[in-house]
Amino acid sequence: MVVKKDGRRETFDRAKIVAGLKRACEKRPVSMEQIEAIVDRIERALQERGDKELASSMVGEAVMRELHGLDTVAYVRFASVYRSFQDIGEFMEELEQLIKERRGERHRETRARKPRPR
Repeated sequence: MVVKKDGRRETFDRAKIVAGLKRACEKRPVSMEQIEAIVDRIERALQERGDKELASSMVGEAVMRELHGLDTVAYVRFASVYRSFQDIGEFMEELEQLIKERRGERHRETRARKPRPR
């Protein structure tokens, strides 16, 4: 059972997650197989928790974690709907955080490729 922000309870609906991912990944290089694999991982992780009820925010955050590693454009699309950005400032904060993270990854990759002096 999924507990929504307003307190309503709904049965877990895999199709809703697939639909949200498909919307976020529209016209992106993400296959249906990748989307299904994401939903499989999320569903498995939630089942492993063993909770009878879980907050809808747990599902949304799990989707965002998966998209963050897969396709940053799809991640931003999903985040913009999921987090209900109130204005461009909130949206820009999310983008700036993504840029910082990507710069950090590139910096680590560059350092990892440089040969170490002997």
